[in-house]
Amino acid sequence: MGILSQQEAKKIIDKVLSFSKADEMSVSLSGENVGNIRYARNAVSTSGDSRNVSLAVTAVFGKKTGTATINEFDEESIKKTVARAEELAKLAPENPEYVSMLGPQKYPETKSYADSTANIDPDKRAQIALDSIDLCRKKSVIAAGYLEDSAGFKAIGNSKGLFGYYKTTSVDYSITVRTEDAKGSGYVVRDFNDVSKLNSASLTQTALQKAMASTAAQAIEPGRYTVILEPTAAAELMRNMMSNMDARSADEGRSFLSKKGGGNRLGEKLFDERITIYSDPMDADIPGAPFVIGDNTVDGRAQEKVVWVEKGVVKNMFYSRFWAEKKGEKAIAAPSGFIFEGGAESIADLIKSTQKGILVTRFWYIRDVDRQTLLYTGLTRDGTFYIEDGKIKFPVKNFRFNESPIVMLNNIEAMGKPMRSGGNMIPPMKIRDFTFTSLSDAV
Repeated sequence: MGILSQQEAKKIIDKVLSFSKADEMSVSLSGENVGNIRYARNAVSTSGDSRNVSLAVTAVFGKKTGTATINEFDEESIKKTVARAEELAKLAPENPEYVSMLGPQKYPETKSYADSTANIDPDKRAQIALDSIDLCRKKSVIAAGYLEDSAGFKAIGNSKGLFGYYKTTSVDYSITVRTEDAKGSGYVVRDFNDVSKLNSASLTQTALQKAMASTAAQAIEPGRYTVILEPTAAAELMRNMMSNMDARSADEGRSFLSKKGGGNRLGEKLFDERITIYSDPMDADIPGAPFVIGDNTVDGRAQEKVVWVEKGVVKNMFYSRFWAEKKGEKAIAAPSGFIFEGGAESIADLIKSTQKGILVTRFWYIRDVDRQTLLYTGLTRDGTFYIEDGKIKFPVKNFRFNESPIVMLNNIEAMGKPMRSGGNMIPPMKIRDFTFTSLSDAV
């Protein structure tokens, strides 16, 4: 029962709303089929498959709200859930920031569903794992990988006539390869909507090459270096920055977008003029959700193309509906994924143009140091290499870094072709004066 059709979903939502005695009521209905396979030390260790559909009902009396959830859909169970949500709402304190529900909206038809992913079965997962394991066994290295695929739907509705529905699929795959002496390590992670784009053998080959090339790592002095961040590494820091583009945090002085003395930095040039970042639910590489849906609650705003940074200038921030109303601004929703414009060069091209520098495969264990400057600390891992005269010379011991993406985006030297990473499109970045503060024994 993981995936209901639009008609089946609407029938259940309409039934829920027919039992409502509240001033307002919203319904969120979602379901998914999820499968996975995990392997370690070149052998499959676990696999699984689950299916679930869940319903969340939010009742509103005045500015009091209550939510109840259930995964049974007979009439009596639905009636009890509606009554429970209404009971909770009457008991709840008023929410002074409550904003009345939206009426009918027009949503884009995003292309986030692929039959190829929805039809994955255990044999397909096993073959993906085998393609990776077999390669590693032949090279006498050790693989650990994880594949998770899902196919599902989300539907929303409310007592003001709003209704939305879409289906989506996703597949996430990661592979870590270690040498038998545990001194070399390589890592690759990828995600897609369409599993036909996933080639586990090719990705494993990349991780394998990094593992074998990263043994006998040499220690070099920490300090400021020109770095080439592969998209997986750059994405970690960019995601953190983009999640901090909330207008309320900026207006209240809690963000890197806060202006001294009050207000925010909308319209200011904060980054290199080559930096342009936008989101678009219709993008072919990272198709997104057509509407905003919260945790067991219905927001209902339509997702749309939004330019967040254009030629280094902050063009938009996201707003809750409450904060937008208070400030008289458009209630722009936070994006489900963002697109960071880059260039046409490959990582190999960026290495060729580097006289001295460090190639970073990924970051790990990133933590906040200063939220207002977005200063982060973390470690490099799974393949860090020294570059000299346009070539990789030798692997280096891993570093701890202290760096802010705001500083990074003002120290850009070059960017390559964007690649999907964690639901975003991120280019490899060549950045000067990236700060490494100490060495790490991690591989």
